[in-house]
Amino acid sequence: MKPLTAENTETKSPDIVADNIDNLKALFPEAITEGKVDFEVLKQILGGTVDERDEKYGLNWHGKRRARQLALTPSTGTLRPCPEDSVDWDRTRNLMIEGDNLEVLKLLQKSYAGKVKIIYIDPPYNTGKDFVYPDNFQDNIKNYLQLTGQIDSNGNKVSFNTETSGRFHTDWLNMMYPRLKLARNLLRDDGVLFVSIDEREIANLRIMLDEVFGPENSICEFIWQAKKGGGSDNGGVVSDHEYVVCYCRNIAAEPLSQILLQAEPLNQVDEKGPYRIGRELNKWGANSLRKDRPTMFYPIPGPGGVDVFPIRNDNKEGCWRWGKKKLLTAVAAGDAEFVQRENGTYIVYQKVRSAEARGKPHRTLLEQCGQTADGTKSIKELFGGERVFDFSKPPSLISSLLKIGIPLNEDEDDAEGEQYIILDFFAGSGTTGHSVLSQNAADDRSNRYILVQLPELLDPDDTDQKIAAEFCDKLGKPNK
Repeated sequence: MKPLTAENTETKSPDIVADNIDNLKALFPEAITEGKVDFEVLKQILGGTVDERDEKYGLNWHGKRRARQLALTPSTGTLRPCPEDSVDWDRTRNLMIEGDNLEVLKLLQKSYAGKVKIIYIDPPYNTGKDFVYPDNFQDNIKNYLQLTGQIDSNGNKVSFNTETSGRFHTDWLNMMYPRLKLARNLLRDDGVLFVSIDEREIANLRIMLDEVFGPENSICEFIWQAKKGGGSDNGGVVSDHEYVVCYCRNIAAEPLSQILLQAEPLNQVDEKGPYRIGRELNKWGANSLRKDRPTMFYPIPGPGGVDVFPIRNDNKEGCWRWGKKKLLTAVAAGDAEFVQRENGTYIVYQKVRSAEARGKPHRTLLEQCGQTADGTKSIKELFGGERVFDFSKPPSLISSLLKIGIPLNEDEDDAEGEQYIILDFFAGSGTTGHSVLSQNAADDRSNRYILVQLPELLDPDDTDQKIAAEFCDKLGKPNK
């Protein structure tokens, strides 16, 4: 293991700003002059798509500009291997990283950009006292004491961010925004993000994710029953559910799996043999109008040689579900069923000639996922009955999300020769890693996990001086 200096490239995360300028230069070289962006030229190139209004729809808060800049500022840290604290160091491909996740996410950009299939995070809920992320890496000991809620930047006891404070939402948004910006870069084209959240910040989280991922890449809000029985009420109503917000890197990449169903019988026959009616090839629902996807509006040869277009039930011009080459091939092979409406237009169905099992979409209501109490029980069982973590998510919830995010019948290596990578940068008790290993055993797979977590106080009786002394010993620095 060679020593690293500040000059080594390994000690620096990618310069995201420089990469963005290079990408812009490749598209619009005339807008870059001496390494700087000429915004006037760029506005001219983009024409009417530039929005110069002062009042715009979106989410704004104090500190947003700095939060965006935090995501763009390169890190000068590095990840230090700890083989002496590891299990099966020479063979494992799983990672547990201890450190501030903003710093770690920057460092992961170099090796894992565009490689992560699933990101699941259970960030601190905005109760006003559960998150302290100052994003200051200048002094390890001081930063650690701040992160664990012991002191503020002036060495005073931390005052909590209460709901009566005007910064109640602001502090949480400033903590989440740069981390989500960096997380998106790590996802593959078919990558999926799952975020556990409650009602306090779900509205702001959705708008923030619309900005980071694009509203077209919003999939849904999953709902699960987090608890049963009693609880404190608000206005006479007890909330017993929480949410898992789901976004993807590219909705066109069909990032989710389907629920595997038993095969249906082939109950019809044509000149090619038995078949059953499969899915409609006319696209319905969101983004199904011709104007939404103009390339998916085209004619196919129908009965009697007439041109058939994807016309919706409301008689509007719609879209086909398949691309032109694939659909025309199916029609030519006699694998499309045309059903005429009363107005003379057609609905087209796929003819399924195989009796193999098929899939159906998932539902937004997550069932049989356990409650928060099951997560606590699972951790207690691992630690001989001791309650060492509070409010852990049940492994069954995360296992359900893994099944949703990983495609069916994909037990071979992916295109890059690696199994799927699952990232959790608010790892907490490590339930995501637990769930990945459990699913690997159940499905005979070798998916990998990367967990990131802040250093945590494990002994509540430790004094600040004892903690500082132990960390100084590890860092090889005098305890001041």
